[in-house]
Amino acid sequence: MLVSYKWLKELVDVDVASSDLAEKMSTTGIEVEGVSSPAAGLSKIVVGEVLTCEDIPETHLHLCQVDTGAEGVRQIVCGAPNVKAGIKVIVALPGARIADNYKIKKGKIRGYESLGMICSLAELGISDSVIPKEFADGIQILPEEAVNGQEVFSYLDLDDEVIELSITPNRADALSMLGVAHEVAAIYDKAVQFKEFPLIEGAKSAQEELAVKIETSKSPYYAARILEDVTIAPSPQWLQNLLMNEGIRPINNVVDVTNYILLYFGQPMHAFDLDSFEAREILVREARAGEKLVTLDGEDRELEETDLVITVADKPVALAGVMGGQATEISNKSQRIVLEAAVFEGKSIRKTSSRLGLRSESSSRFEKGINLATVNAALDAAASMIVELAGASLYQGRIAAGQLDTSDREVSTSLVDVNRVLGTDLDYSDIEDIFRRLGFGLAGSAAEFTVSVPRRRWDITIPADLYEEIARIYGYDRLPVTLPRDGGTAGELTPTQKLRRQVRDVAEGLGLTEVISYALTTPEKAVEFSLAPSKLTELMWPMSVERSVLRQNMLAGMLDIVSYNVARKNKDLALYEIGKIFEQKGDPKKDLPHEINSFAFALTGLVSQKDFQTPAVPVDFFYAKGIVEAIFEDLHLEVTYEADSSLASLHPGRTALIRLGEQVLGYVGQIHPKTAKDYDIPETYVAELNLSAIEAALTPKPAFKEISKFPAVTRDMALLLEAKVSHKEVVEAIHAAGVKRLTDIKLFDIFSGEKLGVGLKSMAYSLTFQNPADTLSDEEVAKYMDKIQKSLAEKLGAEVR
Repeated sequence: MLVSYKWLKELVDVDVASSDLAEKMSTTGIEVEGVSSPAAGLSKIVVGEVLTCEDIPETHLHLCQVDTGAEGVRQIVCGAPNVKAGIKVIVALPGARIADNYKIKKGKIRGYESLGMICSLAELGISDSVIPKEFADGIQILPEEAVNGQEVFSYLDLDDEVIELSITPNRADALSMLGVAHEVAAIYDKAVQFKEFPLIEGAKSAQEELAVKIETSKSPYYAARILEDVTIAPSPQWLQNLLMNEGIRPINNVVDVTNYILLYFGQPMHAFDLDSFEAREILVREARAGEKLVTLDGEDRELEETDLVITVADKPVALAGVMGGQATEISNKSQRIVLEAAVFEGKSIRKTSSRLGLRSESSSRFEKGINLATVNAALDAAASMIVELAGASLYQGRIAAGQLDTSDREVSTSLVDVNRVLGTDLDYSDIEDIFRRLGFGLAGSAAEFTVSVPRRRWDITIPADLYEEIARIYGYDRLPVTLPRDGGTAGELTPTQKLRRQVRDVAEGLGLTEVISYALTTPEKAVEFSLAPSKLTELMWPMSVERSVLRQNMLAGMLDIVSYNVARKNKDLALYEIGKIFEQKGDPKKDLPHEINSFAFALTGLVSQKDFQTPAVPVDFFYAKGIVEAIFEDLHLEVTYEADSSLASLHPGRTALIRLGEQVLGYVGQIHPKTAKDYDIPETYVAELNLSAIEAALTPKPAFKEISKFPAVTRDMALLLEAKVSHKEVVEAIHAAGVKRLTDIKLFDIFSGEKLGVGLKSMAYSLTFQNPADTLSDEEVAKYMDKIQKSLAEKLGAEVR
């Protein structure tokens, strides 16, 4: 919400620096984003009158003689298409500063001396989105009463200060100047002084010309007024200035009045061209499937049954609370108009505006709520202004349907409860003073009092809301500060947080860098690396198909990051992410997805660079598997690895499932060359682990074991095996021997070749034995080795080389 400080001062007799007002409002409940002035940084910009204007041959330029008051008549070359003799314009004198701190200098253009610059509003830093369309492609023309040589700021209200408020949903009453005025008046204990809108009605009856009917519970009230003999013209300069400072483009006197009332009362309004109506009844109803409406922006909108529409002759002429229709819009030919002021259900308006992407000043107010007590007052005020500014005649009476409850809401509490909740020691006179400043009624006594809350503060419904009002007007800084009476509870990490931190520490200790990828992706990428794909959870209105579906794996997003970096010559990457993936077990349109904590990493490029001592070491499968092993070792979980080729996006010969017993915790492997080509990345190794399953499998940390005082004994053996035998099978066969003193198994060599024979390979292991209570003898170790070799021979047909 943008608030003109000049306008605010007309409503409340407050005369403090805007910075002080901003601080005071922020500390009482309405945050101020900032204060700005349109004239900031501008200097030496005055009113000028174009005395003569001649075309410069063979150019689009004009040679103008401009009267700048005390500065005299000066020659200025101007290229604006709408410059002409006899108009008042904005002139930047030599040495002036305009937008972007640009300094104006004397110069020559096409051989003609130019002593200044005739400016457009854009050149003064005014946004193109709020400049009147008639001046959008040219210079701004000032009112005839502007005095030559005077600074232009007061004529355009550029010397105003604009306060930007950050309005939370519970304080939607401050989305109007009246609401802000009440707030400021309460803060400074001032009286509000609102403008009166005299209403002069004609003899013609509005009820005889038009009827209004409501056929939906989503609109409790709809009212209209009729005006005739309307002259459509530009609004007076003061109204244009006010709207531009509030971030709204001036259109014409009728549309500008509806926008003025929107800002003043917070009441969205719309004006229809009555002569474009095909019938004399306005009907408010829900749209029918298949109905269409061309809105004011020229777009053909297909309506849904949840949309609210204003219809005439059973045809939609406006999207209620969102945008009017093109067929009934106000044009320069309009002479009879219908003004509407209504109440629409916020939920319905929000759904329609979100679905169509039509967020407007009107829809935002209906979504958050409007003041029911001023609906009719806003309608009458708009009619009064149009009579004044457009020379119109007003039909007698309003045409209305539905009912409005404008009575005050009563909320009761006691002084004891106020002081108990706030920790204060207020007396009843303090309470009386606070609610007097707020403009609320008060009855009762300290034992129990009842507050009559006006409809303009629809956020106040329970005693806790009263306590908040008392606290913020009394002053949050004046509330007593105390420490807790007891020690409280000690904070600690949840098991999920502990696991995430533990995995993060290991990953970063191994040189990986954390990244965060999007949780939304394409339907294809969502399931690309999923072991058990489920139904897709899709957004109803995605911004693009690239971000339309919740992911069921994290690797697709990580590979996009790898691709982005590789394309920028950053080729050695070790990335990881801890986040959530989403599994849909029910109906995606009704049920929320199941969130699964997950860990994933991606490796590509070199582990270490080549130098004069060592060769370059590229990432490979075993390096990736080593990271996984380090994580599980730190978690004290013993997992197994099983070759797998079920995932089409991973290399069938370099991928392994990670199992804990019969449960699959994830996988590690190389990206399939075809998939790598699709992502435009080099050879890349990845892994993804289910942290939720790992958390469920964690056991208490093992107790500390004393380091043995007795030495360990190591024996090496080389085995001749069939080429198809895996390391896992060898380890299982060794353990099957049942040697209790075996403490470690390490594979240190694999060899195959013609000397061994076709279909054979050699695998060399180092076995470590240790007795924590005694020194092992050579005879004991020899027995252990015999048992192990026998088990290998029986289960795998292994021969000791």
